[in-house]
Amino acid sequence: MSALVADRAAPPTAALRRAWARAAWLRERGMGASILVAAISSAFGVLLLTATGYIATWARTDPYLGDSETVAIILGILSVLLVGVAVYVAAIVTANTFATIVAGRTRQIALMRLIGASARAQRRQVGRQGVGVGLIGATAGLVVGAAVAAALVRAADALLHVTVGYAVLQPVLLLPAAVVALTTWAGAWSGSRRVLAVTPLQALGGATPRTRDETRSRGRTTVAVALGSAGAPLLAGGVVVGTASPLGVIVAFFGGVLSFTALALGAVLVMPPLLRLSGRAFGRSAPARLAAENALRYPERASRMAIGVVMGVTLVVMFAVASASVKALLTAAADGVPAAELSRVLDTFAAIMMGLVAVSAVIAAVGLVNLLTIGVVQRRRELGLLRALGLSSAQVRTVVLLEAVHVTITALAFGLVLGVVYGWVAAQSLLGSVALPPSFAAPTVVAPAVPWMPVLIVVAATALLTVVATVVPTRLATRVSAVEALAE
Repeated sequence: MSALVADRAAPPTAALRRAWARAAWLRERGMGASILVAAISSAFGVLLLTATGYIATWARTDPYLGDSETVAIILGILSVLLVGVAVYVAAIVTANTFATIVAGRTRQIALMRLIGASARAQRRQVGRQGVGVGLIGATAGLVVGAAVAAALVRAADALLHVTVGYAVLQPVLLLPAAVVALTTWAGAWSGSRRVLAVTPLQALGGATPRTRDETRSRGRTTVAVALGSAGAPLLAGGVVVGTASPLGVIVAFFGGVLSFTALALGAVLVMPPLLRLSGRAFGRSAPARLAAENALRYPERASRMAIGVVMGVTLVVMFAVASASVKALLTAAADGVPAAELSRVLDTFAAIMMGLVAVSAVIAAVGLVNLLTIGVVQRRRELGLLRALGLSSAQVRTVVLLEAVHVTITALAFGLVLGVVYGWVAAQSLLGSVALPPSFAAPTVVAPAVPWMPVLIVVAATALLTVVATVVPTRLATRVSAVEALAE
């Protein structure tokens, strides 16, 4: 009885310490970035829904647009597609992040298995952490997004010199937050499947990435092939349907989602041949050879890092190529001198779309930085072994930097190719049925146009992200002595 009274009379600081200890997993490296990804996705959904709702409300007050539902339908479809793309990217980034975190916990999970915990119980724990990350990030994004949306609505009223009377706080804003929380949990659950393969005997070893043979999964390969087999014909079908109707772009959209999901699932099979091809350009020095071999020896780790770069680059380049191709086609149809008003509208629309798509690219960039940082910190034992074998701290940092550069350059080139292909398919499936001069006959063939400025910006941003994400954590990892690193 006295113990019960003492527990009830425990000072608040003791309860806070217990709560802080239970939430220790939130301080694990990688969780903060996952919360940030969920928050960005949720806030983006809130802002996009608010913007489309505001524009639709304003359009209904216009005497020319008020009786037409076309604007509202177009805005609704556009908002759903863009939020869907952002959530899709966030789900893949979250799954890769949790897979990397679980890989670093291999020894801890094996110890729990050794004392009687089941693999499914360990996986449920990771799933609960995914729910926590999703709820925290989605709630924070909802609050911040609503606050920013309210400020933007006031600014729009002042800029347009109207009072639209749009209410920002609406139940529909809960939808993106709920979707983000659900997909974050799904990403964590998907990324934690490696828990089921951890054996108690692994408690005696370290947390090492799986090799090429260990990453071969017949189930994942089968799903990737099935999705690719469905996505590729839909892409081609979108182009064919586009010769008769602009609705072909919808068919091509689903083909793009399915085919890119197939690439994401089959990245372990797709990336190693590309890495082997690009690795020859790094020379024959010891650090360069170690970097190239590490990327090939552990394809799972390299593929997780690469797929984030591929996603971001593909999205930005796809929209840039699609808009540039449409503008080039209309310019050619106007004998090389497009109407100034039309050119202004196209440039404005392209800038808005690029700004919206850039949110998904930022999510992918956060994932890249997060995975590179986690990977370097989790490899302290490996880096300590290299130093024990005679490599200097500068050479070890060079190995890690070259490995990251190797992966990102390969992913950048692959993303550029995919972006050009997807962008051309989008433009062709949208405008293939439009009869334009000089022939005034369909189908119209859209030639792909590559705008070099967005491409150069993407290349520069990727290079900067790689350096920032590797130099700082590598310095921290190499400050530890070789003996201390090997003892971990």
